[in-house]
Amino acid sequence: MDHPSEKNRKAAYVAIGLLALVVAFLAGYRSGGTKAPPLDTSALTNGSFTTADQFDPFWKAWQILDDKALNAASTTAADKVWGSIKGLASSYGDPYTVFFPPQQSKMFLENISGNFGGVGMEIGMKDGQVVVVAPLKGGPAERAGVKAGDAVLSINGTSTADMSVDEAVGLIRGPEGSKVKISFLSQGASKPVDRTIVREVINIPTLDTVQRPDHIFVIKLYSFTSDSPDLFRNALREFVLSGDHKLVLDLRGNPGGYLDAAWDMASWFLPIGKVVVTEDFGHNGLPQIYRSKGYNVFSSSLEMVILVDNGTASASEILAGALEEQGVAELVGVKTFGKGSVQELIPVTDDTSLKVTIARWLTPNGHNLSHDGLDPDYNVPLTDADAKAGKDPQMDKAVELLLAKP
Repeated sequence: MDHPSEKNRKAAYVAIGLLALVVAFLAGYRSGGTKAPPLDTSALTNGSFTTADQFDPFWKAWQILDDKALNAASTTAADKVWGSIKGLASSYGDPYTVFFPPQQSKMFLENISGNFGGVGMEIGMKDGQVVVVAPLKGGPAERAGVKAGDAVLSINGTSTADMSVDEAVGLIRGPEGSKVKISFLSQGASKPVDRTIVREVINIPTLDTVQRPDHIFVIKLYSFTSDSPDLFRNALREFVLSGDHKLVLDLRGNPGGYLDAAWDMASWFLPIGKVVVTEDFGHNGLPQIYRSKGYNVFSSSLEMVILVDNGTASASEILAGALEEQGVAELVGVKTFGKGSVQELIPVTDDTSLKVTIARWLTPNGHNLSHDGLDPDYNVPLTDADAKAGKDPQMDKAVELLLAKP
């Protein structure tokens, strides 16, 4: 077998060294340290490390590409290293475990801090396809007709095939006032639709309340932000002062947000110590169980229904799953999105990083939210025809259930 030249071999060793640094930085970051511990070289001889024979295809591919690729001369050693790590991350089969080379790492850090120009929609990965989890209320995407479940086929002409969620986010976001052209394929549609959307600075809405004349109180929760617990507490106070005891919590189109917000909200309905959600680290550590803080201000007279749909995700699924399985509420709507995993951003070098899925969320009964979401107690679809006619059969079913109770 032909091996790389000495120069290329040294570059390849850099790649292996950086792959090892991923492990080292993970340990340092998780423990709160700033300096990575030395690599445990015993792994090289105890069989737990990749063997030289197993790496032979890597060396061979490296040499073939150096010899044959049209743009080999312009491909740097760094390009090969970053590409190798990117492929390593993708081999774990998790769409949310992603390597960020320098430019992408910088963009990601900018995206998660401060205000940004975007179109106001949460996206995720479903069956290998970038899809819309939910458009945010009143945002540019919703105004353009984007719906939960729409597949994102291309962004400004670039296909999303084999694209990570974070890469798609980076292409969608941009300066306020600029335009982005996105091709969507709606569920059940045979042809995609191109929508040109003007980016805006996105202000995420939180909640609305409605006191219905039939003595049913509705809280519509749009997201789980840092302000959500206080706003939710005020909404519950409004509910209590209304004198009603029948509550609809509308989580449709809510893509989630902060775990702490969902944990706090669940605690208003559950006795102290009741499980809200479990953070399962698999073989990497003991589970972290989040239990109710025991605010538990409601008596047994409370009657509650939670509305869910395919845009209900993440923290929304945590809250809905906890209250349903603990016997507080019934779920009405359609199956939820199924996003129940935890990511950690870990530095690899000064200007690159890995976003790694380190845990998954389990409901009180041990249901893996990432596996297939939540099935409602009452499956009630909401069609486009219903929406155009101003009908809401999901809310109608919730009202029917609550009015049937004393």
